[in-house]
Amino acid sequence: MPASVLPGPDLHALPDELLAQGVQQGRQPHLAILVERYHAPLLRYLLRMSHENRQLAEDLVQETFLRLLASINQYKYPRPFRPWLYTIAHNLLRDHFKRADTQRTGTLPDDELDQWQSKLPEPDTAVVTQETEQQIITALQQLPSQQKETILLRYVEDLSLQEISEILNIPVGTVKSRLSLGLKQLRAIMQGEKE
Repeated sequence: MPASVLPGPDLHALPDELLAQGVQQGRQPHLAILVERYHAPLLRYLLRMSHENRQLAEDLVQETFLRLLASINQYKYPRPFRPWLYTIAHNLLRDHFKRADTQRTGTLPDDELDQWQSKLPEPDTAVVTQETEQQIITALQQLPSQQKETILLRYVEDLSLQEISEILNIPVGTVKSRLSLGLKQLRAIMQGEKE
């Protein structure tokens, strides 16, 4: 059988880092797989960080992938790809909220709570009831942005402490500190609501 007829490797089985190298070489199928893998997780993260502003989150996801293409030559193999991509998304979100014409609201409207689909970890127990889940979501919105983003990246996006450190450009010790303080505040807010 001629070599040109032999089936190639399943691109879906390739790790992100090799797919990123393929994008650097102009291979469209590699980009398509990365978009397929990361569109939903990035949208979920950006929705939570933007107080469920779907239009903003969708715009930022699109901008993240545009920036990926524009800066793909800055990606250096074998650096883990996922934190590199989340860093782009995080910086776009941060820049959006830094602009003078952008105002953040401190709370999540009740009618948007129903849109929140994922289960956040409760600090004290593994079982989360729907009522408790809504309490966690409401309490999470009351945390300072730095603690909220760290908790979301760790417990919802399931990123390692090192990956979070890279995304936020802070030491691992600072990540641990923000997680600890954030979970303590989350617990205190929830206990205050129960009393």
